[in-house]
Amino acid sequence: MPERTIPSRRGLLFGTAAVSAGALLTACTSNEPDKPDNTAADRAPVADDKPGKAVTIGFAGPQADHGWLNAINDNARSRAKKYSDVTLEITEGSNDTAAQIGQIQTLINKKVDVLVILPADGKALTQVGLQAMKAGIPVINLDRVFASPQAYRCWIGGDNYGMGLNAGRFIGEQLKDKPGAKVVELAGVDNLELTKQRTQGFDDALRNYPNIKKVARQAADFTVESGQAKMAQLLQAQSKFDALWNHDDDQGVGALRAIAQAGRKDFLMVGGAGAKAAMDAIKADDSVLKATVLYPPTMSASAIDLARAVAQGKGVGGLAEMEIPASITLYSAVVTKDNVDQYLPTGFI
Repeated sequence: MPERTIPSRRGLLFGTAAVSAGALLTACTSNEPDKPDNTAADRAPVADDKPGKAVTIGFAGPQADHGWLNAINDNARSRAKKYSDVTLEITEGSNDTAAQIGQIQTLINKKVDVLVILPADGKALTQVGLQAMKAGIPVINLDRVFASPQAYRCWIGGDNYGMGLNAGRFIGEQLKDKPGAKVVELAGVDNLELTKQRTQGFDDALRNYPNIKKVARQAADFTVESGQAKMAQLLQAQSKFDALWNHDDDQGVGALRAIAQAGRKDFLMVGGAGAKAAMDAIKADDSVLKATVLYPPTMSASAIDLARAVAQGKGVGGLAEMEIPASITLYSAVVTKDNVDQYLPTGFI
């Protein structure tokens, strides 16, 4: 899974469906004359998806070599098609920093109205974000944050710490009455900041449950193959435990294979990100996988909404402010068999 960090724990929290809904992007003006008022709260925005000023949005992301990244691209394209006033200029996608910088500079030279950028490396692409902003092109920084807030108008992305926190809380509540409970963790790539944040959130949550001890942790590589290999190692090393948190549903496919091959059914598993396959398994309730913690790829649809709003001078529905926020952190909901039908439409393949 791609590296994902958040610029601030103080980012405004939005539920996945709430931010993604196009109807929530609203105009702050009206064709009717306004009565004078003295407070922003009195100027309540109204839903407005009617065609407005024509907007060209440039979209630049990394190579879609992971199910989540492919869903990012699909969500952006799908959202843009819903607006007759939006033209989407989307790049090929590359994990090569120099190549992606070149793609973004091409979009800048085309004088697009606004840019949505999911950088392959946030720090390395900060300068091109600054270049766009200096050229008068607002940047919606998607997921992997640039090193400087001057490089973007708005950041929107997931909450890696929150993923770990909510996974830990769910497992904690399931095991809170079990003395001497043991849990294991199948993490992502250890040199990524996102992995450290997810582990930190998980560990912080478990501190609220003194009866639970994390007895093992293995880092994988966000692939099916690594998930299977690393999970097999965990199973061999730990003959008995009560719960597993797996950071990523793609590597979770491999983890479930290893679990099935070992014939283990003596623990519960929580996944991460929100793949459709994981949600299908949760709904079927025929495996150890009982929940997954979302890292919604619908954030790219929301980024398109925000880009359109910035270019057209609109705000966000439900907020009194005239401008969109500088930072939006999506909530990491826990999907279980009780609410899986609600989230299935967001599941990525």
